[in-house]
Amino acid sequence: MNAKQLHEEIKETNLSYMGLVQKMIRADKAGASSSLGVSEEMADLVAGLSPAQLLKMSGTNLLLCCFRFDESLLLNMITDHKKGKGMSPALSANQPVAALAA
Repeated sequence: MNAKQLHEEIKETNLSYMGLVQKMIRADKAGASSSLGVSEEMADLVAGLSPAQLLKMSGTNLLLCCFRFDESLLLNMITDHKKGKGMSPALSANQPVAALAA
């Protein structure tokens, strides 16, 4: 994959992500703010972006999304999996991440 292809992949990912973020905020601003780790003011700003603004913002060569992992949760999942107590991916896919740690 060359640099141009990589940039196009990042742009598509950013656009999909920002569209999803807008839908989440419009459906439940408080819940989306908490899930995304943004203030309600930032949520209002993102929800109000026009399609042209989303497209321009998505055109950056940096991913707009970030991954947040709970280290203790991941460690528990890994150690439980090695003991044979881990859930299959099909079963765990329909559960919130926090529920998997219990």
